[in-house]
Amino acid sequence: QVQLVESGGGLVQPGGSLRLSCAASSGRMLRVGAMGWYRQAPGNQRELVATITSDKRTNYVDSVKGRFTISRDNAKNTVYLQMNSLTPEDTAVYSCNAQGLVGRPFGSFDPFDSWGPGTQVTVSL
Repeated sequence: QVQLVESGGGLVQPGGSLRLSCAASSGRMLRVGAMGWYRQAPGNQRELVATITSDKRTNYVDSVKGRFTISRDNAKNTVYLQMNSLTPEDTAVYSCNAQGLVGRPFGSFDPFDSWGPGTQVTVSL
């Protein structure tokens, strides 16, 4: 019912920057609440990177504080992750998550908790 599409991943040298985007869409009315970015490196469990509420309160994992910035455009149901001073330890598949309400016919809503397919970020010389 709710699709998330990420973009902006790729290969970057250590010290470089990337900006990830993730847009939520549906054929029905959306009320998007919290959005977030997670990452999973090979052999590791998925970890939270950053989250942002609908009123733009943010939370970060300690390892990215001061380097990454999460933001959102509520009118576009889109969340961004600006990543600066990247290191090889940031290499992972980055996935976005969104939670909220999606409309039913006749005005009611269902909750949703959706994930994007992920985008690869590789930090290497």
